Amino acid sequence: MKKRITLLLFFIGIVSSSAQEIVPDTLKHWKTKGNASLLFNQSSFNHWVSGGEDSFAGNLGVNYDFNYKKDDWTWDNKIIAAYGLVKTANSAFEKKTDDRLEVYSILGKKAKGYWSYSFFANFKTQFTIGYIYDKDANGTEIRTEYSDFLSPGYLTFGPGMLWKKNDNMRFNISPLTSKLTFVDSGHTLPNEAYFGVKEGESMRYELGAYAAGYYKLIIMANVSIENIVSLYSNYLEDPQNVDLDYQMNVVMKINKYLTTNFAFQTIYDDNAFRGFQTRQVFGLAVNFGF
Repeated sequence: MKKRITLLLFFIGIVSSSAQEIVPDTLKHWKTKGNASLLFNQSSFNHWVSGGEDSFAGNLGVNYDFNYKKDDWTWDNKIIAAYGLVKTANSAFEKKTDDRLEVYSILGKKAKGYWSYSFFANFKTQFTIGYIYDKDANGTEIRTEYSDFLSPGYLTFGPGMLWKKNDNMRFNISPLTSKLTFVDSGHTLPNEAYFGVKEGESMRYELGAYAAGYYKLIIMANVSIENIVSLYSNYLEDPQNVDLDYQMNVVMKINKYLTTNFAFQTIYDDNAFRGFQTRQVFGLAVNFGF
């Protein structure tokens, strides 16, 4: 785990420094900004007659943008990395509240107005092992390994058209998009029950239509809402089952270093789970900009 976090931070450092050191003349064409946040919450009870359970949770997140613009060319890149754990007094295990590494990249060549010809690539995975929790015959909590780093891993890419008004508002459509799903072949299940990958194989290929949007809104002083959404339909199998991934990140700034953060994410992907997956995190965060 430590090696993976170190590798991620090392990668971000290289990207940031390269934008400043490759060619001095190109520095003015790059815009970089990032934020690292530590969000935590805690509860404690002592002789509390209405009931309660001691708990402590923490989330570490990195959100980093490095964008390039020169003449008719734009290249927008975003890295989102997050990891969180919660420990409760009556559980034998600490459990994850967040675990993701996401990289978004889109290259654009101006066509007309706000429109550009584009090529995008997105990559998503997690950092550590994911478990399914249950209880044995004695009522003791047990866990079974289910997922891990690059199991699954998703790589999506393809040409399309980009509508971009500014860095806070853009929309991309790609009618010919490839999607690769990577897994550990030792975890696959019959009937493609493990993220849609056939038993004994380590990759699934899909070809379909993709649409993605990004919109960051400042609704009042010191309060911003970031929206990230993507839709995908696989031409090769059940095109009517559209995959959805929507994220909303609300940041309420208290001062330079403290914010109240609310994150919500919902995913629909019937190859992973036949229903909506949801995630919600709320708490006080310590922030460091870079």
